[in-house]
Amino acid sequence: MTDDRTAMSEGQERPRPPMPSGGGHDAMRLWWRAWRIIARSIFTVAFHGRTLGVKNVPREGGVLLVSTHQCFFDPVLASLAFDRECNFMARESLFYNRPFARLIESLNAFPVRRNTADLRAIKETLRRLKNGKMVLVFPEGTRTADGRIGELQPGVAAIAKQAKATVVPTLIEGAYNVWPRQAWVPRPAKVIVRYAPPIRPEECAAMGKAELMERIERTLRQMQAEVRRIYRFPPLPGNDEQGT
Repeated sequence: MTDDRTAMSEGQERPRPPMPSGGGHDAMRLWWRAWRIIARSIFTVAFHGRTLGVKNVPREGGVLLVSTHQCFFDPVLASLAFDRECNFMARESLFYNRPFARLIESLNAFPVRRNTADLRAIKETLRRLKNGKMVLVFPEGTRTADGRIGELQPGVAAIAKQAKATVVPTLIEGAYNVWPRQAWVPRPAKVIVRYAPPIRPEECAAMGKAELMERIERTLRQMQAEVRRIYRFPPLPGNDEQGT
């Protein structure tokens, strides 16, 4: 016979980690600048990295970077080109290790519960965007399994419209080859980060949520096909020309 206290304990949900009160700073901190220098050096030397379309990203005001997700390095890869700090969601389990949590919180990360509509994380995203911050989101919800762009979660459109933020579809390509899900450690490989022309708040307001998501997805798939063709990446499983 099972002990009632044991059953209750097993049925209890683990307390959620606290939501950081930060959210980027108006002036770039020395700490952020140091990380950016290190990241840019690694990006250039180890990954032969290139960033394209940086001028498409506003230098101030609320900006929502809607990015593909290929490996653990993506939050760094998507934000190292800017002279402003970036905020990003990270899966909640990472915040239970407090030393690691303090590190990523100092880099403006905040927790999100995956595979669910996490209202707390959505509210925090809105708060940071309305405060004029840049926020990076991964609408696929998890890293790609094979390098292809997965199904996009529709909640991104609602966030963009409610926050009245500028949306920038962001492609990270080649990072899957750096650290695929099946690998234990990363390896050097070519990485391209490309930013599409921005979708301004007035454009977002004029579109329905489904229409906005369709535009974001179409843009990401077209960019992936173009980048893979121009930079001669090896074929992906199935049809490599996703944007055609």
